[in-house]
Amino acid sequence: MVWAGISANGRTPLIFVPEGVKINAATYRQLILEPVIKHSSRNIFRNQLFVFQQDGAPAHTANITQKWLHENISGFLSKEEWPPSSADLNPMDFSIWAILEAKACAKSHNNLDS
Repeated sequence: MVWAGISANGRTPLIFVPEGVKINAATYRQLILEPVIKHSSRNIFRNQLFVFQQDGAPAHTANITQKWLHENISGFLSKEEWPPSSADLNPMDFSIWAILEAKACAKSHNNLDS
């Protein structure tokens, strides 16, 4: 599993979730939110206001995740505020992952590192 974030200002690094790790609210917070989102907000946005949006995955919509985001990300839009299934507002789901998959699968790979 891979996680990434994009914006007009830049992108986050790709975060590869270790094999066998189940993404729940706790692991999402530990692997993505605390180390990546806080760091990226400083580097990509230089502490300017930005909007953080995510899809409806259970780890994203968990009450504890929503609470953490409201407390730590000033431009967070909650699950109730973001329109679902919008290609214009969800470029990761509607184009970026397909492009990445096509490039990654264009040749054979023997292991995750390759």
